[in-house]
Parts: sequence; structure tokens; C-alpha cells
Amino acid sequence: PPKFIHLSYVPEGEVKKRIAFIGKGLTFDSGGYNIKAGAGSMIEMMKFDMGGSGAVLGAAKAVGALKPEGVEVHFIVAACENMVSEKAMRPGDILTASNDMTIEVLNTDAEGRLTLADALIYAEKLGGGETGKAPMDAIVDVATLTGACIIALGDKYAGLWSSSDALSEGLEAAAKKTGELVWRMPLASEYADELKSPIADLKNVGGRAGSSITAALFLKEFVKKAPWAHIDIAGPVWDVKAGGATGYGVRMLYRFAEDMPSSDISGASKDDA
Repeated sequence: PPKFIHLSYVPEGEVKKRIAFIGKGLTFDSGGYNIKAGAGSMIEMMKFDMGGSGAVLGAAKAVGALKPEGVEVHFIVAACENMVSEKAMRPGDILTASNDMTIEVLNTDAEGRLTLADALIYAEKLGGGETGKAPMDAIVDVATLTGACIIALGDKYAGLWSSSDALSEGLEAAAKKTGELVWRMPLASEYADELKSPIADLKNVGGRAGSSITAALFLKEFVKKAPWAHIDIAGPVWDVKAGGATGYGVRMLYRFAEDMPSSDISGASKDDA
């Protein structure tokens, strides 16, 4: 059954920054009714579609063991499978997210972004407003989201999209320190019309061209104020030659959390990229 997982780390002493890491947790992705089929579909590899959640929970283990000072960290995973069944969503369905936005499902194989949407909404609600707590200073989601990112960047680099230059620079600096390769990609508003639907607030997919960008633009719709970044790890999550997962992202996320208290990244302001 689906599980919504929320772990938190609160340091001893003063909390200077509050951040949330969100991992895509599709424990197996068949594609649903838009089933993955044919050569190159990678359906036999889809146990790695929980790679984002693996990175986030790995970072949680590291944070818990090493106890960085001054930073409160939340680890969030919306875990489930994407399978064919009488209860599965169908192409053409209209879903309602937890913020009441409606989504027209044109492709059931673009399911990860639907789970991430509710996780992003949840994460932002952990701070500010009626909570009485400081706003979230950064929200970072990590996901094996698109094959298009593999086409663009290969199997060594992750793609990075962000609403905040400062947040992007912080993640890039953390990746450089840990030896993980990441490349910032454009959060191109020119492609936002691809996600317009005549019968819902959004479609869950745009066209084939630039589809890793439109996937990031979709996620951006569910974070209103907090600095946010999306890291697509579809390429580096798996080492084909070694036949196993790489653990990509764990070190970068930990280093980012450790460095966060001294950074200029803040939920009090948002610089649009």
C-alpha cells in the first residue's frame, strides 16, 4: 500500500535554517495503462524509480549520524507503485492535488510528478503561515523523473532546475565538494503553455521536446514561496556496467545540509531564476 513518509532532524541549540528534502519513491513503475513496452522501455530496471527516495533516506541516515549544527531537516517521501489494476488511474482522468489544483492525466507514465506535487505542498506547509514556525529556507526534490534528462546529460550528470540562484549555487557547490556531477538546466517559462489544459489547471505532460523542462515547470507550480530546486537523477542513479545503484545524491544532500546554516539561502526572499 502507498505510504507517506516524513522524518525530521532537529539539532541541539539554535536552528538557523529549515530545509526539506523530498524523494520520488516509486518502488516499481510499470507505466500504468500507458505501459512501458518495447525495446528501450527499461521496464525491467524500474526498481530504481525509488532512487530519489533512496538518496533522501540515505541523507537522513547520514544527518542523523553526523548531527550537523544549526539546520533543521525534513525528509519526505510519497511512496507507492505505478501498476495496472481496477483502481489505477486512467489516461484522461482528472486528479485533484492537496492544494485543490486539478490535473489532467494525459499519460499515466508521468506519475512521479503527481506524487511529488503533494509532497512539495506538504513540505512548504511545514513553515510560515499558521504554523508559527519560520518559513522553509529551501525545498529540494530528487527524482528519477525523465528519460529526456538521460538523453540530454547522459548517465553521469544529474539535471538541476531551481527557482533560486542562491539555492542552485549552494547545491552545485555541495556537489563539487562531494564529486557528484550536476548541471543546471533552464527553468524556461517559454514552455509553460505546454502544460495548459482546457479542462483542468494543468496537464501532467507537455510535448516530447523539452520534456525534462516541462516536468520541472510542472513541479514548480506546487511551490509558491520557498526557494525550490529539482534534481533529476535518472541518469546517474544506476551503474549499468556494475549492475547496481550508485547512491548518487546522498553525499551532496548531506553536504548541502551541513553548509546551509552559513549560506545566504533564505525563505524570507525568493530570487527567480
